[in-house]
Amino acid sequence: MVKALDLAYICKILSVGTRIQILQLLKSRVLCVGALSARLDVTQGAVSQHLRILREADLVVAEKRGYFVHYRLNEKTLSKWKNMMDKLLTTNA
Repeated sequence: MVKALDLAYICKILSVGTRIQILQLLKSRVLCVGALSARLDVTQGAVSQHLRILREADLVVAEKRGYFVHYRLNEKTLSKWKNMMDKLLTTNA
């Protein structure tokens, strides 16, 4: 059984639409703050704050490339969270 606090944490992190949009954009490619900001029509500061939360949750990984920091999804954490949510939402027949 998955711990209720762990599930609540996942729900809290994913409760903001902009964070979900960031994750959706990062599914297809690695992007920097400026590129995410332009695609989402959100300030770079706001994107940075959302990325900070996603980094703390270990959902994204930051990689410095020259002057820019690029972000990619952490597939290991996504898989773990998906399994936890599957256990919550799957009914026993």
